[in-house]
Amino acid sequence: MKKQGNIRKMRAELKEVVEYHLPIGDELIFMNPLIGKKVRLSYLGQINCIHCGKKTKTSFSQGYCYSCFTSLPQCDPSIVRPELDLSYLGISRDMEWAKENSLQPHYVYLAYSGNVKVGVTRESQVPTRWIDQGAIRAIKLARTPNRHIAGVMEVALKEYFLDKTKWREMLKEQNGTEVDLFVEKQKAAGLLHPELQQYVSEENNTYTISYPVAIFPEKVTSFGLDKEKEFSGILQGIKGQYLIFEGGKVINIRKHNGYLIELEVEE
Repeated sequence: MKKQGNIRKMRAELKEVVEYHLPIGDELIFMNPLIGKKVRLSYLGQINCIHCGKKTKTSFSQGYCYSCFTSLPQCDPSIVRPELDLSYLGISRDMEWAKENSLQPHYVYLAYSGNVKVGVTRESQVPTRWIDQGAIRAIKLARTPNRHIAGVMEVALKEYFLDKTKWREMLKEQNGTEVDLFVEKQKAAGLLHPELQQYVSEENNTYTISYPVAIFPEKVTSFGLDKEKEFSGILQGIKGQYLIFEGGKVINIRKHNGYLIELEVEE
C-alpha cells in the first residue's frame, strides 16, 4: 500500500482498544492493522496550512501558516492558557467562533499517563482529549459553563498537580493501579475556592483507555520529518498522537499537521 497527501492529526475512537485513523489527502487510513508491519514515511518537502491551504515554510501552532496563526481564534494564547480566555466579556478574535467553542461547557479533569495531571477540555472533546494525551485513566473533576472558569480552576490546581503530560513516560508501559483517581478528585475538590466548588461534577466514573501497542519502548527517541525526511521501520504501537516504531523511535503526528508525505506499507 502506498498513499500520498497532506496529513492531519490521527482521529481516534474509544473502543475496547482505541482505533486510530490517519487522514492523508482525502483518505482515512485505518492504522491499527499496520502494527507489526514495516512502514515507511517520506516527507515530500511541502507544508500546507491546515486552515487556508497556503504553502508555508514553517508550521505554527501545529499546522498553521503565520497569517492564520496570528489571526485565528483557535490559535489564540487562551487555547494553551484557558484562564486568558475573555470571550465571556465579549472579547475574542472571533465571537461567533467563541460562542461555538469557548462559551460552551468545559470539563476540568484529572488524567493519569505516568503522573496525575489536571487539564481542561471542551465537553464535546471528551474522551478525544484524553486519548490525544495518552492517558490510560481519567475522571471528570468539574463541569463549567465556559472555558475561562475552567482555566481559572486549572491554575488553582497547578500547584498540586502537573498540568503537562510527560510524553516520554507516557509512551512507556504503565498501569497506574497505585493511583485512585476518585481519591485524587476528592483531594482536588477540597483545594478549590468555595466559589469554584459549585462546579464540581457529581459523575465519579473513572474512564479506562487501552491503546494498540504490541511492544512498549524501554527507551524513547523522537524524530521529526524536517530533519529525517525519510524513515522506515516496524510499527509497534500507537499511543496519544505518537507512532511507536522498533527501537523506541517515535514520531508525533500532530506536530506534522499539513505536511505532504508518502506513506508506504510493506504487505
